[in-house]
Amino acid sequence: MAERIQVWLLENGFGNIVRQESVGGGCINNTTRLHLDEGRSLFLKQHDQAPDGMFLSEAVGLNALKQTNAIRVPDVIHAEDDFIILEDLGQGKPTPNYWVALGSGLANMHRQEQSQFGFSMDNFCGATAQINTPTKDGFEFFANYRILGLASSAFHRNLINRDDLGRLEFIAGSLSRWIPKQAAVPLHGDLWSGNIHCDEQGQPALIDPATYWGWPEAELAMTQLFGGFSPGFYASYAENSDMAADWQERTPLYNLYHLLNHLLLFGSNYLSQIRSITHRFAN
Repeated sequence: MAERIQVWLLENGFGNIVRQESVGGGCINNTTRLHLDEGRSLFLKQHDQAPDGMFLSEAVGLNALKQTNAIRVPDVIHAEDDFIILEDLGQGKPTPNYWVALGSGLANMHRQEQSQFGFSMDNFCGATAQINTPTKDGFEFFANYRILGLASSAFHRNLINRDDLGRLEFIAGSLSRWIPKQAAVPLHGDLWSGNIHCDEQGQPALIDPATYWGWPEAELAMTQLFGGFSPGFYASYAENSDMAADWQERTPLYNLYHLLNHLLLFGSNYLSQIRSITHRFAN
């Protein structure tokens, strides 16, 4: 693969790779900073056994987020089945307004209403296929493609039992009891702290998306799943949006998707959190 990447860079005017620097943080792909002979650097993600379409769909998702002009997103240089080359955003120290800028930028992105839920193509959340069939109804979309599909996979892999599946099916069929109607908007789709990058200017950038058009509250819920963001982020988002005051009451419902995904990817450590939510809402 290395030779193929070098040939592509040469043929497209990027020059020779003079040094490669391993970059940590990824749990699925190998990540490397490529230093080129003209002083430029690029960011490479590669996976020899990547699922079909993983990097190509990531490229489409990154470009869709970039088109919102809301938050910095790396330029896609080139993508193939087993790698993607991106603009190197550098690495800086967060400025004092870092979280405020992220909050206002995300609110701006979430104001850009779409005509339907889903996306222009299926993609991946981590290494799990993410189905984005265009759907007019947000409750139908979230039920079918964010809860039931993953719940069925978990059941057939013996990661949840029939009682668990029944509770998840009940919740999926009853979402409108708890969740208010919301317009479909562009979402990063996997927005936890590890997928926010501080660029060379100390400003936030979105990386590693699972892009789709969905509920803005689902995006906010994901930010709280693994420790949460700075209070300044939520205050800034609220100031620049019509965020409901009680949105946090619904975060467990939205986060069932990501917990089921983590159950499929990493195993039974996430089952207790799933059961805590299902027993709360399907008792």
